[in-house]
Amino acid sequence: MAFDTFDEGISLGGVRSKTEIRTLICYMFDKVNVPMKKETIVTALQQKGLANYFESSSCFDDLYKNNNLKLTDEDNRLFILTDAGKLIAKQLEDTLALTVKEKALECTLYLLEKERVEKENVVTISKVDNGYNVNCSISGGDMELMKFSVYVPDINLARMVRKNFHKNPQLMYNVMIAMLTRNKDLVNDALTDLNSRL
Repeated sequence: MAFDTFDEGISLGGVRSKTEIRTLICYMFDKVNVPMKKETIVTALQQKGLANYFESSSCFDDLYKNNNLKLTDEDNRLFILTDAGKLIAKQLEDTLALTVKEKALECTLYLLEKERVEKENVVTISKVDNGYNVNCSISGGDMELMKFSVYVPDINLARMVRKNFHKNPQLMYNVMIAMLTRNKDLVNDALTDLNSRL
């Protein structure tokens, strides 16, 4: 297969033809089987060094223009495969290396989970005198479990708090409940979990 893409940022073993990139995008949609944003797919390919950002974006747009992908009725940022796209995924799947397919799926699932956590556990940053308040909300699915606000002196620290909160809001909830109830078993479990992540 001829290489017809820019290879800037592509790792050894990444895809270097537009046909492969388009096939990989269809494969990812077919296997994950949920509506996804363009940004999720393009970021997954870039983070794993599987394809150049600009080439991935261009190939995604090609698939949309050629009716292999379509927007969902519910959200104009979410795409799904059409029957034509599913055909590409099925017929050309074997042309892709197994490691490429595994890396692409792994990163896509990780990014989708990250998006879900951030959507369900909202963090807002608001400017106050001499600093910022980071307002965090922990969701239990259909109900709010906990809400709290933390003051920090600068925006970089506020962004760090938001990032670390989104890494594991459930751990934050467990630590707070353990400390507030003074349940030794819960405290020990929470501290063990916390130490394993540091």
